Amino acid sequence: MNRSMRLTVRILAGVLVAASCGGCSRPEAKADESWDPTAAAAYLDRRADWWMQWQGAARDHETFCISCHTTLPYALARADLRPQRASDTERRILDNVVRRVRLWNETGPYYKDRDADPHKSVESRGTESVLNALVLSQRDARNGHLSEDARTALALMWTQQQTRGDRAGAWPWLQFGLRPWEADDSYYYGAALAARALAVAPDDYRSTPAIERNVVRLRAYLDREYAAQALANRAVLLWAATRWPELIDAAPRRALVDDLLRDQRRDGGWSLASLAKQPGASHLRTLFAPSDGYATGLVTLVLLETGMARHDPIIERAVQWLIRNQQAEGFWRTDSLNARRDPNSDVGRFMSDAATAYAVLALTRASETIR
Repeated sequence: MNRSMRLTVRILAGVLVAASCGGCSRPEAKADESWDPTAAAAYLDRRADWWMQWQGAARDHETFCISCHTTLPYALARADLRPQRASDTERRILDNVVRRVRLWNETGPYYKDRDADPHKSVESRGTESVLNALVLSQRDARNGHLSEDARTALALMWTQQQTRGDRAGAWPWLQFGLRPWEADDSYYYGAALAARALAVAPDDYRSTPAIERNVVRLRAYLDREYAAQALANRAVLLWAATRWPELIDAAPRRALVDDLLRDQRRDGGWSLASLAKQPGASHLRTLFAPSDGYATGLVTLVLLETGMARHDPIIERAVQWLIRNQQAEGFWRTDSLNARRDPNSDVGRFMSDAATAYAVLALTRASETIR
C-alpha cells in the first residue's frame, strides 16, 4: 500500500472511530489564526507559582515535590517560551531540584510508608530519582554539557533501579491508582522517562562504561514489556527514541507511528482516554471520548520529533486543533481520567497544566520546522 492509500485509510478510520467528536472543539481555524505563547507562559508560571506555595506540595528542608502533572512538564516546556534568560519561576523550580539532589541523604522521601501501604517511601525515591534526572538532563541538553548536579542526579537514579524480579530494569513508582502516571502500568512510563533522560543527556553520557549494565537492564525491560503497554506509555518511549534511535527497532517504530496516526480523531486531535486504554480493553468506553490538550500535544510533539513534516496533512490538522483549543487564559484543557473535579479549581487544573506544557512543546516544535 503506497503512502497516499495509507493516508486515505487513516483518515477514513479516524472518521469512523470518532464520528461523534466533530463538535468537541471550536470551529475550524482560519489560515492566519495563531496561538498565544505569552498567555501560555503566564498560565504556566502562575500554576507553578501556586504549586510551590501549596501546602500539599511542601516537603522538608524548604523544598517541594516535583509532580508529573504540573512541575515536571513545566520544567520541560517553559524554556521554549523564552529567548535566553530563565524566568524567576523557572529558576526556582530548577533550584529546588538541585537542592533535593544535593541533600538526597538528608531529605525525606516525597511520601512516608503507611500502615496500609508500606512501600510509599521506596516508590517515592524511585519516582523522584527519575524526575530529577530528567529535569536536569533536559536543562543541560540546552547548554551542551552535563553538569555535576545532573551527573549526581543520574547516579542517584541508578541506585534506585530494580535489579531483579519482573520489573528488573525499571524503577519503583508511586502507586495511587491514578492514570496515566500513577497507576499499575506506570512503571513503564517511569522507565520511558528515564530513557528520555539518557537520550537527551549531553556528553554521550549513556555510553559511559560504568553504567553499561544499568542501560542494558533498562532496555531489556522496555523491550520485554513493550507489547503490554497502552499507547500513552509507548508514545513516551517513542519520544525518547527520537533522540536514542536504538531504543526501538525500525519495524516496531513504524507500527507504533501507524498506531498513533490511526488513533487521531476526525477533529485532528487525540484523546487521553483512548491513548491510556490498555491493549485488549473494550473500545466502547473510549469511542466517544473527546480530543484533549495533553494527548494532542504529546502525540503531535512526538510525531514531529520522529521527522514527520510540518506540512503533512495529519500534522496540520493536529496543529490546527491545538490553535483552536487554546483557552482565553492561555491553557489547554484536559480532564482527569479518575475523578470529576471542578475544572476551574486549583486541583482540577492538574491535567490542564500538563496539557498546556505539551501543547507548548508541540507548537514550538512545529514552528521550528517551518522556519
